[in-house]
Amino acid sequence: MSEVFEGYEKQYCEISASLSRKCAAASALDGEKKKQKLSEIQADVQESESLIRKMDLEARSLQPSVKAGLLAKLREYKSDLSSVKSEVKRVSAPNAHQATREELLEAGMSDTLAASSDQRGRLMMTSERLNQSSDRIRESQRTVFETEEIGVSILQDLHNQRQSLLHAHTTLHGVDDYIGKSKKILASMSKRMDRNKWTVFGIIAALVVAILFILYFKFAR
Repeated sequence: MSEVFEGYEKQYCEISASLSRKCAAASALDGEKKKQKLSEIQADVQESESLIRKMDLEARSLQPSVKAGLLAKLREYKSDLSSVKSEVKRVSAPNAHQATREELLEAGMSDTLAASSDQRGRLMMTSERLNQSSDRIRESQRTVFETEEIGVSILQDLHNQRQSLLHAHTTLHGVDDYIGKSKKILASMSKRMDRNKWTVFGIIAALVVAILFILYFKFAR
């Protein structure tokens, strides 16, 4: 649940409870004292209407899953405020004093207050259930966020490992190129060594033949 909504709701519940007490007190008053009390009641009613409008705007700005529950709660609050307004009108009527005193003596007002108290009790129970649902929703959201963070971390690790493998592959490819070049150089050197070896053998053979000719002519004389 929105913290802003909860703040408005708390203020409304406090004012609503105060309105019930003030209406009961105003019923037993007359003259200037009654006018002063009714003025306070009207100010509280206006404040309650303002809080309900603010709660309505805040509820409609939230996610649908949360908004539905809050709007249901608001309907209860509006019904409660409508009952209070009816009571204020009755108390404010010119001949309301005597009738109210008689109702108080006959326990009529007690029935009204009891009904209002029962209604507020139901509202508080509904509010508690909504709070519990909101707690579960917040816990689920926290779990989703944690899972998402873990998933992002794993993806980052996999990305880093992929970069490392690509770098290693590039390095190995470079090593293969160097090995290939080295093989070509060694093959070229081997060919030159073979040519040089046959050249040396040819020179040695020529020298041997030359020596044999020289010896032959020397001893032939």
